[in-house]
Amino acid sequence: MNLKRCTRALMLVAASVAMLDAIGAEPARRIDIGKREYESNCASCHGLQGKGDGVVKPYLTKSPPALTTLARRNGGVFPIGQVYETIDGRREVAGHGGRDMPVWGMDYSIQAAEYYADVPYEPEAYVRARILALIDYLYRLQDR
Repeated sequence: MNLKRCTRALMLVAASVAMLDAIGAEPARRIDIGKREYESNCASCHGLQGKGDGVVKPYLTKSPPALTTLARRNGGVFPIGQVYETIDGRREVAGHGGRDMPVWGMDYSIQAAEYYADVPYEPEAYVRARILALIDYLYRLQDR
């Protein structure tokens, strides 16, 4: 699909949504991308609530940490940079120890290449958006 046709399609969708909103129709359900990423890629190990009690925990050699206490374990500050690098995993990070967790940055890059095979896209922006959505969700999971 060329850019002009894609732009027209997006404008049509936006106009339709605005019209439905104006007549009081039920608004479209918003998708929580970070939550969806978490449930798809993290919950099996870390648990649905992020407590480290996922369904595959008994089969792992090392127990996954609770993700709800990341800020508390970092002096009350959510460690965005460390979490990003841990999720991305494409670069070895000193102090993180062995690589027990899957490298999601590489997985996201492969998925983008498969999905956007016929159109130009920025692979790093795709990976970054998915990781940042996941980090936002992890931030919202923190114990308060």
